[in-house]
Amino acid sequence: MSSFGGTASERQPGRTCPLSYRYSPSTLARDAELQAETLYIAGGVYGNPYALARILEIAHDDPCRGVLVFNGDFNWFNTDAYDFAAINDLVMRNIALRGNVETELAHDDIGAGCGCAYPQKVSDEEVDRSNAILARLRETARAAPTLRKQLGALPMHMVVEVAGIRIAIVHGDAESLAGWAYSEHELRRPEGIRRLLSHIAAARVRVIASSHTCLPVALDFETPAGRCALFNNGAAGMPNFRGTRYGLVTRIASRPAANALYGTRIGAAYVDAVAVDYDHARWIERFRASWPEGSPAHLSYFERIVEGPNYNPAAAVRAL
Repeated sequence: MSSFGGTASERQPGRTCPLSYRYSPSTLARDAELQAETLYIAGGVYGNPYALARILEIAHDDPCRGVLVFNGDFNWFNTDAYDFAAINDLVMRNIALRGNVETELAHDDIGAGCGCAYPQKVSDEEVDRSNAILARLRETARAAPTLRKQLGALPMHMVVEVAGIRIAIVHGDAESLAGWAYSEHELRRPEGIRRLLSHIAAARVRVIASSHTCLPVALDFETPAGRCALFNNGAAGMPNFRGTRYGLVTRIASRPAANALYGTRIGAAYVDAVAVDYDHARWIERFRASWPEGSPAHLSYFERIVEGPNYNPAAAVRAL
């Protein structure tokens, strides 16, 4: 994992973590801003309008009429001016947090590149392509100055209570908007688990819901405060497992999801991963129109969008 601030390579755009992204886990030890019976958390729609439409349907059709929180990076591939305006309009009608993408779109400082704060295991070529995607998206956003201000004003995190359980919603991790502490790789390391446990204790929550790192993790574990969980939904707008064609959202509710792919129970709250089965064929066509073969997004993401990443649910679901 990147140490943020060590070598020159780590300080290059796309690997940097601006100070404005940072906060203390204890910041989350506050009163909940919202109480809900059913909560949907959608991180990483990535500008997929068909995934967004399906997420809205899922939340609306839930018998408990879920509250929907978009957990950042709802923009990414949507460089078409119409798609950019339409996606942000729909998201802003719900509760939204900003991810690194929205944060970088809100200003013109290119020092952080895409703001992804990629760890060192990600190739320089991948980092450069992400910076190029953000630069093109920023050109689209410049035609919407009012929207850019709205994106920059969105909060970085939120505390919600469901069924008496406190939940922290963060885009990256409990220390940084673009943190990678909840990546599937980091949570295989003993140091990563110790860090997560310290975040849970400092934030005084039983569940942390995150996104940002693009691959899902569902981890539950015992603490002095009781059983707790970390749910990283990976991506709502792209496949998360090999051979699949759906995104994922996290659902937390007083009743279990009827269509959960996997989940756990924390106190009286059920925490589940729910599939976002968007129109795959239409999304492929839309993606290609904006990002043809040879473009940065096509090189970095097309195989994942078509085939899914080299990852499976058995790797995502874990317990200590």
